[in-house]
Amino acid sequence: MRPRGSVCSAFAGAALLVVLAGCSSGTGGNDQPTREPATAAVAPAASVRPAGEVFALANPVGGLLAEAGTGQLAALAASSDTTAMLSVVDPAKLTRVGPGGTPDPGMRTLQLPAHGAGLAQGKPGEVLVPAANRVIRVDLATGVMTEIPVDGDARSVQQREDGSLIVGTADGKVRTVSPDGKVAETVSGLASADAVALTGDHVSVLDRRQTSLTQLDRGADRLGLALRAGDGATNLVTDPFGRIVVADTAGNELLVYSAGPLVLRQRFPVGSSPYALAYDQRSDTVWVTCTQSNEVVGFDLSTGIPEEVGRYSTVRQPNSVAIEQRTGDLFVGSATGDGLQRIGADDRKRGH
Repeated sequence: MRPRGSVCSAFAGAALLVVLAGCSSGTGGNDQPTREPATAAVAPAASVRPAGEVFALANPVGGLLAEAGTGQLAALAASSDTTAMLSVVDPAKLTRVGPGGTPDPGMRTLQLPAHGAGLAQGKPGEVLVPAANRVIRVDLATGVMTEIPVDGDARSVQQREDGSLIVGTADGKVRTVSPDGKVAETVSGLASADAVALTGDHVSVLDRRQTSLTQLDRGADRLGLALRAGDGATNLVTDPFGRIVVADTAGNELLVYSAGPLVLRQRFPVGSSPYALAYDQRSDTVWVTCTQSNEVVGFDLSTGIPEEVGRYSTVRQPNSVAIEQRTGDLFVGSATGDGLQRIGADDRKRGH
């Protein structure tokens, strides 16, 4: 489809530099929140038919991950008082309506031992679910779950190549957990550690309450340099080129950083409360959901000046998005129970 509107020129440069200090034995000096965490906008009722196909799910979707080893999707149920569920979706077996009302053969539902705060890639075939006082490992093939104890409410997690985990908690601590489950290092000083970015040897952490992105000094028990991340940052995604793309939901922008040292390289307007992010490796495109307008928008990052290359209507309240890298298909989850949407790669050819 034709891009709707033009993207203002991006610019390279530094942003407000903040030096944050913390240590494993203290609470840190600059861990006071500066604002209430930004959230997705409350989406209006869908007025346009969603692009592609929509499949029913048992629960509203709070998070999506396309597992790299199997190509299956993990759909985390939106948090509620009664539901702690994970849907496992095989895109190759999805059907719009199960014959005779039978369950969709492409979907399974697993009961989690605790409500998850998000999803991350684990070992091949495995997803990681940060939760209160633990990180849950879920084997998608067998449904077997194991737990790694964590001191605190785990909000984010990423696995390094050596098998160790970087875990962020609601009280702003970032822990390095060895493959055998032992805490190797703890860094404090943030207000909250809501998302973790691994780019090469660099670790960067998004703090929603301070709307900042902070680099961790490897091997040190303290925070490194930090940059303010717009007016109210919520989510991030990384790419193979070492970029960190952040959704500034309150500021209606996307921010592009590099680490080592941490530098803001680009920023460009999106509008409509950008929230969830996914990166398509095949086309060097970042996709962002716009929760105020029930849309998902793609930006080509290959030229250094982001260019809008696609805009599609979505299910209501598109709070999660994922790209299945093998096929290039894009999936959007509805946080209001309107299902799982698939927009095929063939339907997203540039210029259509």
